[in-house]
Amino acid sequence: MITLLVIAKEPRPGRVKTRLTPPFSPEQAAGLAEAALADTLRAVAAAPATRRLLVLDGRPGRWLPPGFDVVPQCAGGLDARLADAFAHCSGPALLIGMDTPQVTPDLLTVDFADCDALFGPAEDGGFWALGLARPEPGLLRGVPMSTPVTGAVQRERLVAAGLRVRDLPRLRDVDTAADARAVAALAPHGAFAARLAGCAVGR
Repeated sequence: MITLLVIAKEPRPGRVKTRLTPPFSPEQAAGLAEAALADTLRAVAAAPATRRLLVLDGRPGRWLPPGFDVVPQCAGGLDARLADAFAHCSGPALLIGMDTPQVTPDLLTVDFADCDALFGPAEDGGFWALGLARPEPGLLRGVPMSTPVTGAVQRERLVAAGLRVRDLPRLRDVDTAADARAVAALAPHGAFAARLAGCAVGR
């Protein structure tokens, strides 16, 4: 079986989803982030795993379902924080973020029968998921984050290490208001879509 990791920020106004402001207020953006995180954790809770781990910047809230271990994020850039998340695992692990509330338990039901690494590309050039049969934090350190080539560089890092890489479906991250509307349409019954519907500016 596998460890499922979620790396996330506590959804506090002014600290999360800042690219949504404007058109949304910081409070609305934080509400959307909380809903996205809740949907993500719900999908992780429903997927098969031996362990579910939330790697959190901040404090847990009402959005955290039972069955998760919580550890704090380390200091440093995103590459260092992702690397450190894998350092908490001793066996196969799949890591995702909180920006794809359309993720489903089926997408997270994975194995490493024919590969050493799983790579989930994002439409913005990054990646929404990274799985390693044998977690090695060094595979992430030094990868430039939040750029149009982040995903390509990370995938090439895996290949250069001699790993057999299997690609997962491409998903869209929620970064902008247009992303929010598109993603909500993909998962119309989730908490994220409901929260977006409650934001007049998002209609």
